Amino acid sequence: MKTRGSGILLHITSLPGIYGIGDLGPEAYKFVEFLKASGQRYWQILPIHPTDTRYDNSPYHALSAFAGNPLLISLEQLVNDGYLDSSDLEPGYRQSDDLVDFPSVITFKEKLFDLAYNRFSYFGSDSDFLNFCAEQAWWLDDYATFFAIRKQFSPASWSDWPDELKNRNPRTLADYKEKNFSEIEREKFLQYIFYNQWDALRKKCHDAGIRLIGDIPIYIDFDSSDVWINPELFQLNEEKKPLFVAGVPPDYFSSTGQVWNNPLYNWDTMKNSGFSWWISRMKKELSLVDYVRIDHFRGFAGFWEISAGSDTAINGRWVDAPVWDFIRTMVKEFPCLPIIAEDLGIITPDVREIMREFTIPGMKVLVFAFSSPTGDNPYIIHNIPKNSVVYTGTHDNTPVRGWFEQDATYEEKQRLISYLGREPEKNEITEIFIRLAMMSSANTAIMPVQDILGLDAAARMNKPGTEDGNWRWRLKGEMISKELSAYLSELVKIYGR
Repeated sequence: MKTRGSGILLHITSLPGIYGIGDLGPEAYKFVEFLKASGQRYWQILPIHPTDTRYDNSPYHALSAFAGNPLLISLEQLVNDGYLDSSDLEPGYRQSDDLVDFPSVITFKEKLFDLAYNRFSYFGSDSDFLNFCAEQAWWLDDYATFFAIRKQFSPASWSDWPDELKNRNPRTLADYKEKNFSEIEREKFLQYIFYNQWDALRKKCHDAGIRLIGDIPIYIDFDSSDVWINPELFQLNEEKKPLFVAGVPPDYFSSTGQVWNNPLYNWDTMKNSGFSWWISRMKKELSLVDYVRIDHFRGFAGFWEISAGSDTAINGRWVDAPVWDFIRTMVKEFPCLPIIAEDLGIITPDVREIMREFTIPGMKVLVFAFSSPTGDNPYIIHNIPKNSVVYTGTHDNTPVRGWFEQDATYEEKQRLISYLGREPEKNEITEIFIRLAMMSSANTAIMPVQDILGLDAAARMNKPGTEDGNWRWRLKGEMISKELSAYLSELVKIYGR
């Protein structure tokens, strides 16, 4: 990301469409064409791995670090590929509202996935599917088995399964796979479909000159295939339940901090293995996207340790992690290390040092630029270094218009007025922030689509520290216009992006 460029942040689930949730189908291809016509270089998304209903289907709570989210599978493409008939979709659930109703979508899509798999299995596995299963067996076999067992014992977490399954007794697992072959094969089939559809979309992006910026949380969900398969890599007790969990102390977003409930890594074991699990994770992610934003990057240097079962994060403590060994290992495996560090909040000097040493770009969010005097505020555009990614806001922020109308304090508004030399109108505030991002010296500027459209607080994607009502916002197809494309293209020309 050494060339000046800009892009748009829009998660796949937020794409428009008639089946209740954005997916890898026609609307995704239309959005790529919009990005191309608008002169954009990047499409940034949120994590694309299987989500958990117990965590409000947050993309940051995944059931696997390697599997794709079947909810993103395009039903239209299943019809095109012959796995479904168009009549299968007619009596089904259709919704074009601007919010995802996850329970309804899951019920609707699961029935159609059953139908598609039954047809597929009736005609017999083809060579492409068998090749996919063989090539991806290193993660796919265990994931598909995990998912099948999990469905059987739901809502129990894997640590509450029968001991032989919880502890992965080889004979017990072999018997289970034999008796539940079809259920396991179904999950492999869905992964096969997901990855075929994803590869096609990524090719479309590359053909259009668009690079994908992916996103991964630093931590893994406890009730995931990854922890079940590799319990030694995490801080678990004798019953294989977390001793401590991850989170962050009180900050801008929450006065009591955030308890994420992810198990913490056993960094000594990770290091002794040459960080092999992380290398595999990064290789897999970079087979899907071109750059990876790592959420909570500072956790590689030091992490907030909270006793399992805590209601708040107030009584946690900072613990060091082997960041230098880790990043050096990553650089050896990935010489260009195409990552973006989420370095928001309180960042210690060792994190800054390692980012400088390995030229890892950090994030600069403009809605934070007026939270303190602008002369030395690190997020104001005159202080933003070239090797940065500047954002008007992120998926965790209220859109700029909503920030100005509801969230910004009197002091923040006064600093903004002083910085601009005038008082902005409400209807121009998002354009001002977009221009600030585009004119900044940062090599890369990313704007959430909500800001591109000038939407208010109702279009917020996520409110950290809350457990319900997030991740549901969707774009309406008519919001994307030729006029908007022309406007963005003009900004690209003006600011050399």
